[in-house]
Amino acid sequence: MFLPTTRKEMDRLGWSAADVIIVTGDTYIDSPFEGTALIGKVLMRHGFRVGVIAQPDLETAEDIKRLGEPALFWGVTAGAVDSMIANRTASGKKRKKDDHTPGGENTRRPDRAVIAYANLIRKHFKGTLPIVLGGIEASLRRVAHYDFWSDRIRRSVLADAKADFLLYGMAERSVVELASHLRSKEDPRAIRGLCYLSPEKPPDALPLPSFETVASNKEAFTEMFHLFYQNNDPLTARPLCQKQDTRYLVQNPPALHLSSEELDAVYDMAFERDLHPYYGKSNEARALDTIRFSIATHRGCYGECHFCAIAVHQGRTVQYRSVASIVREAETITRHPLFKGTIADVGGPTANMYGIECRKKIREGCCPDKRCLFPKICPSLPVDHKSQIRLLTALASVKGVKHLFVGSGIRYDMILKDKAHGEPYLETLLRGHVSGQMKIAPEHTDNRILRLMGKPPAEALIDFKALFDRVSKRVKKPQFLTYYMIAAYPGCGEKEMASLKRFAATHLKTTPRQTQIFTPSPSTYGTLMYYTGKDPFSGEGLFVERNFQGREKQKSIILSNTAFPHKFSP
Repeated sequence: MFLPTTRKEMDRLGWSAADVIIVTGDTYIDSPFEGTALIGKVLMRHGFRVGVIAQPDLETAEDIKRLGEPALFWGVTAGAVDSMIANRTASGKKRKKDDHTPGGENTRRPDRAVIAYANLIRKHFKGTLPIVLGGIEASLRRVAHYDFWSDRIRRSVLADAKADFLLYGMAERSVVELASHLRSKEDPRAIRGLCYLSPEKPPDALPLPSFETVASNKEAFTEMFHLFYQNNDPLTARPLCQKQDTRYLVQNPPALHLSSEELDAVYDMAFERDLHPYYGKSNEARALDTIRFSIATHRGCYGECHFCAIAVHQGRTVQYRSVASIVREAETITRHPLFKGTIADVGGPTANMYGIECRKKIREGCCPDKRCLFPKICPSLPVDHKSQIRLLTALASVKGVKHLFVGSGIRYDMILKDKAHGEPYLETLLRGHVSGQMKIAPEHTDNRILRLMGKPPAEALIDFKALFDRVSKRVKKPQFLTYYMIAAYPGCGEKEMASLKRFAATHLKTTPRQTQIFTPSPSTYGTLMYYTGKDPFSGEGLFVERNFQGREKQKSIILSNTAFPHKFSP
């Protein structure tokens, strides 16, 4: 069943009104990979009526008013991607394509979408019910943050959108609690995973440096970000507050992680795995090509790469589903009328973190003084790929599944660490779950830049390439590695990019074509480095390429036909 998007659909369900109306910058694809569908169906499972308005027209009242006014609250999300990243390249150019828009033309998602949609609601519904922000754009912009596109520190998006509440993280638990509180007319401000604005500082909240202070002082902004990042674990986080003009932004501790049983229940819900017919008049959305027949096995990531926001949004603890639940989803997929036998991806933010987590972290929370994988893998982390081998074996035996691929990222340093099952896992992948090319993301090969990225050293990449070649020869299948690299990361100049090109030619025997320019997205350590020009851990000054032409030139060094550029800027 699709969530209703028109008054006629609501009438067929016998609804006089929806309890919650979700307004989103994506088209409505009913898939467990789409936050609107997932959150909407979680609410429905708990007895709430949910409607969807996808990519509403900002110039007229017709779209935003077609479902009427909700009984409890408006849910507002930019969609699966921050709208500024969806709309702009790392070089500031307007993107022409949008995979989450029918027909693929980037014409439907406004910049700063949660602000635009909140304004649209208030324009046509005076004095309306609460507006609640959610999704990754709201989650990563919940406190004062550096905004690359305006090149300044911005307030919490909750203040700029003039909304009532913000739910951060994955939000299944907190959104049900919020809807229940509003239905029973209880004060929701103590709910975990919720942010709100208050005229007074809560007595138990840890104060962050004020917006006014961090907007004018980079050292204060760095201090703020450390405190913000350190208070993202549900078991150890304190409430935070930050003065934003005359009010305080209050962030409650994160919602508790879902257990495997609770995560199973979320993904056991029925999804159409299709675009709602209302939005399918123009052609399908390209996002369906990758997500229609893919399976999410877990969420969260303890890699904590400094350019990635997953740790702040999904958390640093990996939560994984049972094998039985994942197999049930595969069996459901085989019954879909469009299924031809291929499951495109089985994985999560990092595929080979499934089933691997530190028991101490689960009991007591993340360590405040060390990380799981950097600068080296913690001995307390039980890296063992046996459960992943068992999962892939179970899925491959599902009747109707002809091909099963792992397209999500792989941490090759974890494979190297696992002396018992790392190589057997790689062999399992190469025998049946890689379509000729295995994607890995070293991101760079200069060890100083890798340290700034929070990535393993280049020596690990050399060792993995040797292992990959040995195993490929053993399975007698032509297999190749595809390398994802980043140009113009803080600290990286043309010299480091020339070194990367030389390393790739010498050790990898290739030119990495999958090279992207670093985009400073909100709430990452990499963005903090870009803004301040310093390593936030050592205080070391960093070269930062801020000129769009210079950023493009770094990328071109890798992709040029010149063997090794002789002239480069510092």
